[in-house]
Amino acid sequence: IGAAVRALADSHDHVFTSGGIGPTHDDITADSIAAAFDVQIGLRDDARAILAAHYEKTGMTMNEARLRMARIPRGAELIDNPVSAAPGFTLRNVHVMAGVPAIFRAMLASVLPTLTGGAPLLSQTLRVMRGEGDIAANLAAVAADFPDLSIGCYPFQKDGAFGANVVVRGDDGARVGAAMTRLAKDLGA
Repeated sequence: IGAAVRALADSHDHVFTSGGIGPTHDDITADSIAAAFDVQIGLRDDARAILAAHYEKTGMTMNEARLRMARIPRGAELIDNPVSAAPGFTLRNVHVMAGVPAIFRAMLASVLPTLTGGAPLLSQTLRVMRGEGDIAANLAAVAADFPDLSIGCYPFQKDGAFGANVVVRGDDGARVGAAMTRLAKDLGA
């Protein structure tokens, strides 16, 4: 886990993990993240207080297993968990959240507004009334000439005729426009 996260963190603006921060012995994500960034991990008072308040309110006992969820790598910021209280954390550009889908979504909702960085992704779509097999060579040629862009082909059938939506994505509007102009010309659209 640690090696994969470190490699991803070094090559991406943000990395999101889901799961492995719960109360059982096999929940090793927090330890792996700490090791990946060579920082200590331990019980954090603020995380412990969040858990203690939650368990007191719900009438549950704060046991050693539940206390494991207050172990946070040094230097990390807590991620709010409005569903089950046990916090996730952000260390550098890695956002570590619960694995239960509903809890992950709630935690992600608190993280997304804080994200910055990265160029906006621009896209343009060209609707072509020809099947994928008819346009594949044109798409491959344009993709080869514009390796910095993502060119996707999404087929459809309407009224018995085959067609495709060709989508060009990238962070440079001029390049996206140039690729789209060429595709429109090459495909007669």
